[in-house]
Amino acid sequence: PQNSTGENGFCFAQTLNFSHPSPPPGEAGRTFDAPSRREPCGTPLSNGTASSGAPSPSDSCAEPLCSTKPGEEETQFGKGIKYVSAEGEELACGWGGFTPRCLQLFNTSKGILFFLCVASFLQGMTVNGFINTVITSIERRFDLRSYQSGLIASSYDIAACICLTFVSYFGGNGHKPQWLGWGVLVMGLGSLLFALPHFTTGRYEVHSAAEVGICGGNQSLPCAQAASSLSGYRFVFMLGQFLHGMGATPLYTLGVTYLDENVKTNYSPVYIAVFYTAAILGPAAGYLVGGMFLNIYTEIGREIDITPENTLWVGAWWIGFLGAGAASLLISIPILGYPQRLPGSQRYIVMRVSEAHQLKDGSHKKASDPDFGKTVKDLPRSVLLLLKNPTFIFLCLAGATEATLIAGMSTFGPKFLESQFSLSASEAATFFGYLVVPAGGGGTFLGGFLVNKFKLRCSGIIKLCLLCTVSSLLAIFIFFIHCPNMPMAGVTQMYEGSALPGGRLNLTAACNTKCDCLQETYSPVCGSDDIMYYSPCHAGCKKVSENLRNGKKVYHECSCVEKTVLPGPSDAEAGKCTSSCAKRPLLLFFMFVVILFTFLSSIPALTATLRCVSDRQRSFALGIQWIVVRTLGGIPGPIAFGSMIDKSCLLWQDQCGEQGSCYVYQNSAMSRYTLIAGLVYKVLGTTFFIVACLLYKPPPPELAPGSSDASENGNCDLQEHKPSLPAEEDI
Repeated sequence: PQNSTGENGFCFAQTLNFSHPSPPPGEAGRTFDAPSRREPCGTPLSNGTASSGAPSPSDSCAEPLCSTKPGEEETQFGKGIKYVSAEGEELACGWGGFTPRCLQLFNTSKGILFFLCVASFLQGMTVNGFINTVITSIERRFDLRSYQSGLIASSYDIAACICLTFVSYFGGNGHKPQWLGWGVLVMGLGSLLFALPHFTTGRYEVHSAAEVGICGGNQSLPCAQAASSLSGYRFVFMLGQFLHGMGATPLYTLGVTYLDENVKTNYSPVYIAVFYTAAILGPAAGYLVGGMFLNIYTEIGREIDITPENTLWVGAWWIGFLGAGAASLLISIPILGYPQRLPGSQRYIVMRVSEAHQLKDGSHKKASDPDFGKTVKDLPRSVLLLLKNPTFIFLCLAGATEATLIAGMSTFGPKFLESQFSLSASEAATFFGYLVVPAGGGGTFLGGFLVNKFKLRCSGIIKLCLLCTVSSLLAIFIFFIHCPNMPMAGVTQMYEGSALPGGRLNLTAACNTKCDCLQETYSPVCGSDDIMYYSPCHAGCKKVSENLRNGKKVYHECSCVEKTVLPGPSDAEAGKCTSSCAKRPLLLFFMFVVILFTFLSSIPALTATLRCVSDRQRSFALGIQWIVVRTLGGIPGPIAFGSMIDKSCLLWQDQCGEQGSCYVYQNSAMSRYTLIAGLVYKVLGTTFFIVACLLYKPPPPELAPGSSDASENGNCDLQEHKPSLPAEEDI
């Protein structure tokens, strides 16, 4: 409400009473112009404007805002104040004219939070879980190169960057649930499109012989293969990922601001934390469920003679995308039914205290104009206002450094564990999933809880982010230590056990010269002497059988494997040798701490971003922040970490003379490069948070809270007076 004295707002000197059983006696002369559609008492009035002839607006603070009885045409209000609801505003949940009463049970902040959590869970599970899990299977099935699969992964971020400005600017001033619902629907279509190539291609045929790979077996591999026509399907995958990116864009911009607008200010971080926790649990579920599906052969129902351990195996990569796509289409329906603002949200808008950064030239006040941001011509001015806000800029840069670490860790964390502890790829992915769920999910939720618990203002929130970043910076020094490499004949040591001269590979020795082994066939085995070999052929093994206890292949009569007990077997088992590194618990604990504190600062940093800009710019500010975070962090992060880690490679894949991916890393170098990359980004993040904290200029305390530039310490701070809200216990 605004009064006619020209002031922007007024102090509530007494407790607000939003619900009153009947008009106070003796006040029958005061009338209220009823809107075209009656609102039930207790539902706050929407974007009302008030005109008053009262000498002081604070005189009417004690009067009830709403005291409607059924059938009443007029309502009594404070002296001379006239409240007018927004024209034709519909607050009921439903689709068009279909608004059944049973649906109104879900028309609450908890209802929309549930549906948005399901949507963010599905997005995380699909894009950050299934995609990362199945990318190698897709490469094998559709004959794709690594750079082509990299383009598929990047299509998501490219689409998000293209759409963010448009969606956050127009969606922020539009009907947010409509944008969110259509976005989730587009995301579902992207998932279904991603699974389409499985149904449009022929059957996957694989021919395998048990003898291939052992000494004297058929070692021939076709090198001069014609380029497969299947690689053209990469464009279908890229389009699917593009739709994923388009659909997810409203979710983390408009979804966050819709939650923030419809709950109390100090509850907002908790709601956003729950929302982001669901988004973090999604990838963990994607890793576990996707890994499960990969143990099923891609052509379901066909009998084959190979196992998932075989390099030619392709799992049922497409099932997860079908399920996630169908679920996304279903969840979009209830989201599309939500109103532009939830019933009861207007009371929080009246009570909200602005903490927007104050610009010296006062241009931040332009964003408070109700008509600002509704047309394209306001877009450049809106961008300029954000660029002139140093707190917002440095929070964006700090977010980009944290995003680089998160993107790098999520991509190469499993690879780090795989190399350090000599695990298989599936074991490392599962291990990393168990590490990320409690650390990432717990840290995200705890960050929002701390902001709510201590009722932190904007400057306090930035200090909390700084504390978290410094803590993870100290913990990252754990990468000074590492586990030693498992000995591997011809790679880390000579076949006789001596060190390799000059670090050069020498996979050929007297014991396997007659085997004519190919370097293209990498299938590590662990000898009974606890030394790893490049393949059964390189170990000189002549026979193969299956271990009935664990289903692994066992190779016999291996001429290169030294007999540890004479007389004894010279056998080798498929897979890597198990590592008995004593530093494993220490490394895992401090990796947990780094992940925990990195995610702990995510929700506070997001909350600070929402608080340091004007209310009308919140969605657009999040959109701009996501662009900065993706272009400076999310996209180059894995590339930067990948190039650093590749420097520690000992053994590269040989694809008919062309260098492929890395098979074996030097653990000491990998730890060293990870430490350097981590330190650089953590120091940058700490610096950006310090600068953001120093440059933040809160609103002056003398401004009234009803205005958009109200102070966090003002005399009229509504949060200090704690108005009595009938629905407060339900939140």
